Amino acid sequence: MATRKSKWVWVLIVLIVLAVIVGAVAWWKLAREVPQQIDAAAMDEYFKYGSIGAEEEMGIPFWIWYALPQVFPDLLPRPGGYAALGFAWERGSEVPVGFSRRTIGFERIGINCATCHVTVLRAPGEPVPRIYPGGTGNTIDILAYQRFLFACADDPRFSADTILGQLAQTVELSWLDRVLYRYVLIPATRKALLEQKEQFEWTDSRPDWGRGRIDPFNPVKVRLLHIDPGDTIGNSDMEPVWNLRPRVDGKMAFHWDGLNTDIQEVFFSSALGDGAVPKSLPAETLKQLEEYLMDLEAPRYERLFPVDRELAAAGEPIYNQYCARCHAFGGEETGKVLPLTAEAWAVEGLETDAPLFTDPHRAEMWTPEAAEAYNAYTDGYPWDFEHFRSTGGYVNVPLDGIWARAPYLHNGSVPYLGEILEPAEARTQVFWSGYDLYDPDRVGFVSEGEDAERYGKRLDTSLPGNSNQGHLWGTDLPDEDKAALLEYLKTL
Repeated sequence: MATRKSKWVWVLIVLIVLAVIVGAVAWWKLAREVPQQIDAAAMDEYFKYGSIGAEEEMGIPFWIWYALPQVFPDLLPRPGGYAALGFAWERGSEVPVGFSRRTIGFERIGINCATCHVTVLRAPGEPVPRIYPGGTGNTIDILAYQRFLFACADDPRFSADTILGQLAQTVELSWLDRVLYRYVLIPATRKALLEQKEQFEWTDSRPDWGRGRIDPFNPVKVRLLHIDPGDTIGNSDMEPVWNLRPRVDGKMAFHWDGLNTDIQEVFFSSALGDGAVPKSLPAETLKQLEEYLMDLEAPRYERLFPVDRELAAAGEPIYNQYCARCHAFGGEETGKVLPLTAEAWAVEGLETDAPLFTDPHRAEMWTPEAAEAYNAYTDGYPWDFEHFRSTGGYVNVPLDGIWARAPYLHNGSVPYLGEILEPAEARTQVFWSGYDLYDPDRVGFVSEGEDAERYGKRLDTSLPGNSNQGHLWGTDLPDEDKAALLEYLKTL
């Protein structure tokens, strides 16, 4: 009996040791967190490639993500891998700008602020585009990226044999990693992507976001707040995040509709919108990114193209008379929300002979119900949301770096800056957005022609949410005044 008891003790010890080993391996391969190192002197690099907490819940196993364009090139709009979806790619980088690679058990990849906030621009004759951090994400097609991932997961080729077979041509995974990918990560990733596909089915019933645009808050309503988007359309141009300090000091509202006035809440909610969850949100890192962007300057037109200084000087008083009140730093109405119709202006006690009259869909998308729900979403966390609101209008935005922010209006429906000074019927009705070649004469990105069609995305202003109507200030100026004003706007 003593021998039998001793035998079972040893069996128990062996089982405990095995359990500890299995648990340790599982923790190491599935949950071990390796923090990214933040170099305060290189925050521009962290802005482009650093984590904002999106990898834990919404991250994709890196090697699966890496293999997808090679396994499914037919599901992309053209050759080029992820670059075909408009992502900026710097020479020598393993991932596009706007993607972070981080180890949480296994290597994962997620998106960050730079996904939507870098401008990619080529001057005529330049083969390689310039990348301006803090810009407008003018080339990327976020919805097409999501749909590519969903289409891959929905394809029978999304299998362990196919993906691991492709990876074997470029990387040597360990035996344990191959087992992990085959039996855990590949099946789990496929399931998660198909679940996300169901969450995003509402996007199929309205116009595509297109390149350089996004519906930033309907996904928040669906994924985080569990609010039905109904038939609302939030498609809007991506905004720059440079020169934040004068915006904060001027107590300006943020986002196109001014739905929040607190810069920390804007940063934290943006991380949540990009895939972070409250428990994974890196508050201190986001504060460092906020400080970096406070004084990040907008790119200057004259560093690439000549400016007619005499003509620009003639345009400055025209700008001061017609534009500065709403669009200059320190302007009386700059950073404030304007209602969309003459009736709403009257309710606010405002006077105008040319109400905004722009497409109302983005302003109507963020409802009082959504604002109340988002303010309650973070209850119980040391940081909290208190400033979300529904405004029903649009913010008068400053025009710093306006030359590099094409296309124009809140929904990116006007391709060239000069067209803002024309009546709506004279503006381009259908064009191709998302091409990176710049036209300095028309002040905007080339939006027609074979290359624009190849690299861009068709934008039809007759579709809901895409209207190019409204903002008629300056449309009745003499042509010579318009030319002078446009030249001055290049200098901002």
